[in-house]
Amino acid sequence: MKALVYHGPGSKAWEDVPDPHIKAPTDAVVKVDTTTICGTDLHILKGDVPSVAEGRILGHEGVGTIVEVGASVQNHKVGDRVIIACISSCRVCVYCRSGNPSHCLADEGTSGLGWILGHLIDGTQAELVRIPFADSSLYALPEGVPDEAAILLSDILPTGFEMGVQYGAVKPGDTVAVVGAGPVGLAVMATAGLYGAAQVIAIDLDENRIEKARSVGATHGVSAGAADWKDQVLALTDGYGVDVAVEAVGIPATFRMCTDMVRPGGHVANVGVHGHPVELPLQDLWIANLTITTGLVNTTTLAMLLKLVKQEKLPVEAFVTHRFGFDQVLDAYATFGDAAATKALKVAIGH
Repeated sequence: MKALVYHGPGSKAWEDVPDPHIKAPTDAVVKVDTTTICGTDLHILKGDVPSVAEGRILGHEGVGTIVEVGASVQNHKVGDRVIIACISSCRVCVYCRSGNPSHCLADEGTSGLGWILGHLIDGTQAELVRIPFADSSLYALPEGVPDEAAILLSDILPTGFEMGVQYGAVKPGDTVAVVGAGPVGLAVMATAGLYGAAQVIAIDLDENRIEKARSVGATHGVSAGAADWKDQVLALTDGYGVDVAVEAVGIPATFRMCTDMVRPGGHVANVGVHGHPVELPLQDLWIANLTITTGLVNTTTLAMLLKLVKQEKLPVEAFVTHRFGFDQVLDAYATFGDAAATKALKVAIGH
């Protein structure tokens, strides 16, 4: 089969690799019908995730058709169309049972990480992928939900909702500011209304992305490049600061923006993937009664969000901006990696 293979920082290739096979009775092999590229994949290619070995097939998002199941798989069968969760969950370890499968202890001997696809084992940017713990890591794709909507449920919609909205403790009437209007930041904005946010402020350097944010749930947009960006945000909160500030970029400057604009007693929810240390000025923050959260998505809300997508309650049609065939995956990476010029959000790669 063909797959997108990582060959060290800055190097990747679409090449022939062996087909995956069942290794454990709980496995399934899925023919990938549609996949996509995540910002995390770009971090891997920059060398920000050294745990990814050379030779790894990248990708942790996908929609596909099951072609083989292990003897212990009960919920799925050959021919079923499924959504692949970016987190693989055994369901029985202490972390899975406590609602944190992102730290699953059973996954491929990793001693505590549920994100293994495209990270510690081969991923979904391939014609076929092996899925461990298929019963709890695959979700049946309902009739009427298109692949381009379903692909968002593998990662970005649960990430935005769980790490931004839920971890940020958004409640009715809150003002939520999201720094970074990329795909995950937009997912925060698209789901903040589920918990009653009254105002959602999109903050980004790219005016095109701010406009896109308005189409998925943002009530206001602020340019991060404006000298008075903070004054603009405070003006929307009567000078008190936002209730919840969500960091969705992954660099020190944007994290500091969040701590600068959140009100005393508010929440800072870090969603971005950071490749470098970030200063935490506790000498200023200790007195502010802030809650700062970090985390890796658990995908425990995937089934609920799928119901909302099926009923067209979330603006998923706004997310996929570019489409490519599998043999154009390198072009897809070039387009996604140069989003400022191409205006790319999510790219759909499929047959």
